[in-house]
Amino acid sequence: MDFELRQAREKLEREQRERMQRAKAKAESERRAKAEAARRREALEASHRERRLDAARAQEEADQKMEEVMQLGKRVSFSRMFEALRYDGPGDKIKLPPSSFKELSDEGALDKGPMYFRLSKVRDTVPGAAMEQDAEATCCGVLEFTAREGSAELPLHVWNNLFRSDTPEVPLIEVKYISLPKGTYAKLKPEGAGFSDLPNHRAVLETALRNHATLSENDTVVVNYGQLQYKLKVLELKPASSVSVLETDVEVDIEGSDSVLDNEEDQHVLVPLVIGNIESSVVEEGKFRYYKFSVEENVSEKVASGRANIEVKIDTDASGGDTDIYVSRHPLVFPTQHRHEWSSHEMGSKVLILKPRDATLVGGVYSIGVYGFKGTSKYQLSVAIKDVNSQRIGEYASASGSVDVDSVLCKNCKRHIASRSAHLHEAYCMRHNVTCPHDGCGVVLRKEEAAHHVHCNKCGRAYQQREMEKHMKVFHEPLQCPCGVVLEKEDMVQHQSSTCPLRLIVCRFCGDTVHAGGEPADVRDRLRNMSEHESICGSRTAPCDSCGRSVMLKEMDIHLIAVHQKS
Repeated sequence: MDFELRQAREKLEREQRERMQRAKAKAESERRAKAEAARRREALEASHRERRLDAARAQEEADQKMEEVMQLGKRVSFSRMFEALRYDGPGDKIKLPPSSFKELSDEGALDKGPMYFRLSKVRDTVPGAAMEQDAEATCCGVLEFTAREGSAELPLHVWNNLFRSDTPEVPLIEVKYISLPKGTYAKLKPEGAGFSDLPNHRAVLETALRNHATLSENDTVVVNYGQLQYKLKVLELKPASSVSVLETDVEVDIEGSDSVLDNEEDQHVLVPLVIGNIESSVVEEGKFRYYKFSVEENVSEKVASGRANIEVKIDTDASGGDTDIYVSRHPLVFPTQHRHEWSSHEMGSKVLILKPRDATLVGGVYSIGVYGFKGTSKYQLSVAIKDVNSQRIGEYASASGSVDVDSVLCKNCKRHIASRSAHLHEAYCMRHNVTCPHDGCGVVLRKEEAAHHVHCNKCGRAYQQREMEKHMKVFHEPLQCPCGVVLEKEDMVQHQSSTCPLRLIVCRFCGDTVHAGGEPADVRDRLRNMSEHESICGSRTAPCDSCGRSVMLKEMDIHLIAVHQKS
C-alpha cells in the first residue's frame, strides 16, 4: 500500500516538474519572441524615421532652392489663381487679363525687365480649404494682357507641360511672379529617334527656342521641321532648375544617340546605307522606309565628269506587293511623293540613275525613301557607283547611225532594210508587226503585244495595260498640299519646290531653316528672288563694318558697292 502511494506521489511530482519546465520554456520563448518583435519594430520605425527625415531634407532643399529663385522676384508680390484656357500659339508666353497688368504695374514689375511667372496646378478647390499645389509646375513669360478676367490663356507648350497626365474639368492654376537667372547651360534629350538626322539640327533647335522666354527642368520642348515634329525633354539647366533664355547665350548639350532604330516604322529614321552593300527589309502599304548614304569627294568628281553614275537599285519580291522609290539630296531629308529630286514608279524591280542637275553639287548626303505602293513588299536595296563604258556607247551610236546606201525604208516599221530582202521583210513585218496609231508614238509592236500597249488619255504617255492603273493613281490623282492647293503630282512637285509658302528654305540673312512664305510685297525683293520671310528678315538693320551706319541687311551689298566701291 505504501509502495503504491509512493509511486503515485513520485509520478505526480514528476508531472508537476514537467509542467513547470514546459511553462518556463513557453514563457522564455514568448519573451524571446516579444523581444525579437520589439527589435524588428524598432528597426522598422528607425527605417521609416530615416526615410521621413531624408524626404523632409529633400523637400527642404527643394523648397530652399525654389525659395532662392523666388527671392529674385522680391519687392513684387503677385500671386493669383486663374482658370486655364488653351490657345494655339508657339512658344511659352501666356496671356493674362488687363487687371493683372495694372497690379504688376503698381508693383513696379514693368521696370524690372521681362516678366516671368511660375505656373502650378491647384488641386484643392473647396472654398475655405487650404490650397495645395500639384508637383507639376512650369515657368513662362507673358505675351499680352488681353485674356478675359479670371482666366489665363496658355499656349500648347505650357498647357502640355502643366497638364501632363490629365486635364481636370475646371483647370485652375496659380500664377506667381518670379525673376529668373539667365541660363548658361541646357541638356536636352530627344524622346524619339531621327532628330540628329536633320541637317544642322542644333540650328533647328535654336530657331524653335527663339519663341521661348524660359526653360524648366522636366519640360518637353517641341521642335517642328516642316510637317515633322520632334520632342526633346529638358534634363538639366544651369544655374537653376528654371532659367531665362532671353538675350543670353546658352550652351546646349543634346544627350544620347537617337539613331537607335526603336519603333522605326512609326518614325522618320534614316537607316545608314553603305555603297555596295545590300539592305533587305519589308515595307507596308502606304508607309515609308528611309535610308541615307554619302558620296565622297573623289567619287563626286567622277560622277560630275560623266565617267560614273550613281545607281540605286531595288529588287522587289514578286508576291503581289509593289514599291516606289524616291531620292533627294540634303537638306531635303525625307523625300515624299511630291517632295523629291529623283523617283521611279515602275512596277517590280527598278534601277534609278541619279544625275544631279548641278555638277558641283554631287558630293554630300542623299536620302532614299522606299514607299509601299501596294500590299506588304519585301525588297533588297543597294547603291552602287557604276563606271560608264564610253567605248561601248560609241560603238552602239555609230552602228545605229549608219545607213546602207543600197536599202529601202519599210512602210510598216519605218526601218531601213537591204533592197535584196525588202519584199521578204515587208511580208513578214505586215503579218507579225503593227505600228501604234497614237499620234506621236509610232512604236512598232508585235501583234500579240499591241493589245497591252495603251496611252494615257491625260498626258499621252505609253504604258503596258497592267501599269495604267498605277500611272493614273501616282501621276493624275489629285493631291492636297498642306497650304490648301490641290494639284496633280508633277504640278505638286513644282509647287512645293518653288512656290509653296510652307516649303522649307535656309534664310540668307538669319541662316535658319524656316517656312518661305508667299511672295514679298516689295517688287525689288521679288526681282532679287527673295521669299516673304527673307524680305521681312532682311529688313532688319545692322551697322556697316566700314562706316558704322545702320543699313538694312538686304541693302548691305548695294550699300558696300555704291558707298564704299567694294565689289
